Amino acid sequence: MVKNSEANALGHLKLHLTGKVVIVGIGNTLRSDDGIGSILAARLQDKVPYIVYDGSSSPENYLGKIIKDTPDTILLIDAVDFGGEAGEIRFLEGEDIQTVNFFSTHDASISLAISYLKNSLKSAGIFILAIQPKILVFGDKLSPEIKGALGQIEEWFTNG
Repeated sequence: MVKNSEANALGHLKLHLTGKVVIVGIGNTLRSDDGIGSILAARLQDKVPYIVYDGSSSPENYLGKIIKDTPDTILLIDAVDFGGEAGEIRFLEGEDIQTVNFFSTHDASISLAISYLKNSLKSAGIFILAIQPKILVFGDKLSPEIKGALGQIEEWFTNG
């Protein structure tokens, strides 16, 4: 069953993935659920009609490539502690992105990357697909909730 927040996120996702799209998965695969963005980027590579980068825990290293791609839409996918239920998916845009407190492990780099992209690509829409992590400890195992969210998001992209 799809939760209301997930249905809302899917609706926003479909609405905003227009024009030339760059997807950047963000996360540290050695910190449990934090790796979901990177894992998803690897799974989507060559399966979707978008440019996909695995930004890992250093998405700022891809800023030059993203700017060179001149996208209409940039979608960042990351584990974000927004106080929701583990595995909950939210689509963040506009003022939601300005709220730096949403981010846990990538605070400064994400905020700076978004600001840099906004200044460099003034007409590009920048959005975040945020997934509430359950565990962020050292290890490569995903929680069942994050595994479920990972499968759901992958299905959204590949079976739309």
